[in-house]
Amino acid sequence: MYKILIDSCGELFPYMENNPHFASIPLTLQVMDWEIRDDENFDQAEFLKRVKEAPVSPKSACPSPQDYMDEMGDQEHIYIITLSSKLSGSYNSAVLARDLFLEDNDDGPGPKIHVFDSKSASIGETLIAHRIAALEEKNEPFESIVEKVDAYIEEQHTFFVLESLETLRKAGRLGTMKAFIASKLNIKPVMGSTPEGSIQQLGQARGMSKSLDKMIETMLEVTPNCQEKTLAISHCNAENTAELLKEKIEKITKFKEIFIVNTHGVSSMYANDGGIIMVV
Repeated sequence: MYKILIDSCGELFPYMENNPHFASIPLTLQVMDWEIRDDENFDQAEFLKRVKEAPVSPKSACPSPQDYMDEMGDQEHIYIITLSSKLSGSYNSAVLARDLFLEDNDDGPGPKIHVFDSKSASIGETLIAHRIAALEEKNEPFESIVEKVDAYIEEQHTFFVLESLETLRKAGRLGTMKAFIASKLNIKPVMGSTPEGSIQQLGQARGMSKSLDKMIETMLEVTPNCQEKTLAISHCNAENTAELLKEKIEKITKFKEIFIVNTHGVSSMYANDGGIIMVV
């Protein structure tokens, strides 16, 4: 028996929802004095409206160790996946939860628990869960799964394009004048993850369509054997853009499978309205 816990920065693929092998551990979101847990009650439209109206950037708080422990249950194998430790304290909280849970269950063989730092976010976490589940269903040994998934994380790449730079401006990561000029010229930065799990700019283009082209070009440079890989796209209130990205990819190459999901709370905070995230 196994269970995969994903902090709520990672969206769930449809087959993961209401599946006892998966659980989403909610972070808490705050916009000014309004606070909400990133759980099944998250209202994206309300959240984006408040973010747009607020003069300052939204914030998030990681789950407590108890939040993780409450979902561990009576399992032989427990896997925890968190957003990058460079972006949140969720990983440290999950490690503490693991240690406390094992300490409380040290009178027998107990479960095997591993915490993965995704070095990514959003559907990067989801793809890791997807890989773990596939290996578990093949009855791979726990240690082998951890080794293979660690290797998968090292070769995974995350890319995203922002429709709006307002969140970066409000957070003080982009000057007001630079944000203003980029908006007027319709410049969209193409961003990506570093091997350590932080964020870097990979390029830019004018207009969303050309930015998607640039993102695909950058992705293909680091993605051999596409037909053997799963690609995932998440969008923040931008389903048409996500479908356009999928169409552009399928005209160039073929992947084993492609998932498209809407962002949940934390990813909506990072991507902002119209943002697109792609992971392979």
